[in-house]
Amino acid sequence: MKAAVIYHPGSPGELVLEERPIPTPVSGQVLVKVKAFGLNRSEIMTRKGLSPNVQFPRILGIECVGEVEVDPSGEYQKGQQVLALMGGMGRDFDGSYAKYILLPKNLLHPFQSLLPWEILGAIPEMLQTVHGSLHLALAIQKRETLLIRGATSSVGMLATQMARLAGLTVIATTRKAQKEQVLKGQGASYVLIDDGKIKEQVRALFPHGVNKVLELVGATTLQDSLGCLGFGGTCCMSGMLSETWTITDFAPMEFIPATVRLTVYDSGQISSPTEVFQDFIRSVEAGRVKLPVSRVFTLEQIVQAHQYMESNQGAGKIVVLT
Repeated sequence: MKAAVIYHPGSPGELVLEERPIPTPVSGQVLVKVKAFGLNRSEIMTRKGLSPNVQFPRILGIECVGEVEVDPSGEYQKGQQVLALMGGMGRDFDGSYAKYILLPKNLLHPFQSLLPWEILGAIPEMLQTVHGSLHLALAIQKRETLLIRGATSSVGMLATQMARLAGLTVIATTRKAQKEQVLKGQGASYVLIDDGKIKEQVRALFPHGVNKVLELVGATTLQDSLGCLGFGGTCCMSGMLSETWTITDFAPMEFIPATVRLTVYDSGQISSPTEVFQDFIRSVEAGRVKLPVSRVFTLEQIVQAHQYMESNQGAGKIVVLT
């Protein structure tokens, strides 16, 4: 089978396409034929050697959609559509940048759909992060105001749509003015150009602050985002587009405004049930949600796909077909 393997941390050019034997599943594992997978910023971190405890060589990839090839237990039939994400994929064991992947059975979410693979491939991690952030961490409610920091990311764009459908007013941020109309097309009521400090812009629109913040940029803008919240507001940090993990000399009493709540959503800790994925797929099929797919590559173009992701040219999810 073809697989994109990385032997040493570094640039996109370290991803090498090679032939490898198709692995054989043992008890508790399922062999899945990968049809497509989405790219994630965390895979850039792993590729650069910034993800703790990852051993090289490694096949990256924290999510995939495909079909069951072999299930030794007989629970899944050959050809059953499944999706999988996280659980150590691409970090603790070889991930989805390959034609076949061995997966622990407990990571599989079976589904049914006639959508093309390039659309299905955009769903797993993007949906789980949006659903977990908005509903589990932020507990969004109709008529609330939601600030989405880093809104032209795939998660940010889908979160904009989902929040608007839930009846919220969405303020979206981007560093590039030319992406304003893209965000308004996703459902944003306001678009702010983000230079790292937007508190005054937000307070000019909402003097008492917003109700909720979805922070996708990360540690570099977190304190400014907290300052955009009103009394009793909540900020959920779910992304690290800035590739910054930590905050130097973190002093909670100075960093977090009084009564404001700070939480996180990590899809590696809390996953969505299978029904959430199937229900969302039906929403896409019915046209209620339009998936923000930026560009589609093939596995043979994995180096170019990583280069494109790092360039920040697109707006939305990057999908790779195998």
